[in-house]
Amino acid sequence: MSVKLNNPLFEKLGMKYPIIQGGMAWAGTGHLAGAVSEAGGLGIIGTGYWKADKVREEIRRARQVTDKPFGVNVMLLSRHIREVFDVIIEEGVQVVATGAGDPSPFIEELHSHGILVIPVVPSVGLAKMMEKKGVDAVVAEGMESGGHIGMLTTMTLVPQVVDALNIPVIAAGGIADGRGVAAAFMLGASGVQMGTRFLASAESEVHENFKNAVVKAKDIDTLVTGELLGNRARVLKTKMSKNFVKQERIEITKPKPDADAIEELENGSLRRAVLDGDKENGAFMAGQISGMIHEIKPVAEILEDVWSQAEDLLK
Repeated sequence: MSVKLNNPLFEKLGMKYPIIQGGMAWAGTGHLAGAVSEAGGLGIIGTGYWKADKVREEIRRARQVTDKPFGVNVMLLSRHIREVFDVIIEEGVQVVATGAGDPSPFIEELHSHGILVIPVVPSVGLAKMMEKKGVDAVVAEGMESGGHIGMLTTMTLVPQVVDALNIPVIAAGGIADGRGVAAAFMLGASGVQMGTRFLASAESEVHENFKNAVVKAKDIDTLVTGELLGNRARVLKTKMSKNFVKQERIEITKPKPDADAIEELENGSLRRAVLDGDKENGAFMAGQISGMIHEIKPVAEILEDVWSQAEDLLK
């Protein structure tokens, strides 16, 4: 089984493996994204609420690691979105992944600069809308994923999206090894996205506390925050995340926080986890497959092992 037969976009990007690195805010640095692309996957820089200067800095850091294509994940809720897209275009990035919003106002502009647009979708309805808008592929992400999630599992979401679309579908959520990749292909996906697995890589720049938390996690060591506030996110169980869930019923009765407060809550707590390893106040966003990760390995080894196992199973 070859990349060419399953996703022409991957061949166009010169990828060796049909594996994308999830665009994780703060954790998806230029160094990690560059390493994934250099090793044959597609690295994605996760921008979150970053301002344009920070995005440019990380794009240039990725280019210090590789001359191969990589992408930038843009959170469309960010108030810095216009400036971020300007930087992406100026820097000649080849792929834009999007989340938390509708990228359609920017698709034509991005395509005019030769940039592929690949939104992350949690439902069939949104996937169909994105295809009509002209995106190049979609990432169908199940609720097993770390970070912000939808309501459907990967097993149920991916085949329904595949049946509904005529563009490539990339499966995400709950994939950590070749078995998950092979399963995704059997569901009709033409590639996969992995995020949590790359947190525990040698090139990942997250704090050692974060890496160790992923490696030590068991199968039931994640929970979902924001169920009542309408902002669902999967994180590792910590004192902070458990308290957050307890406080949700109290917070739901209060006025909704403004944009500044929301940005500080999400950006601040994630930053404290990634950069500081703050177990008391940090949000350690990670997927349910954390319980499958038992060691920290170089990105190249992760990709080679995962795809080798998948190929053996697919044969």
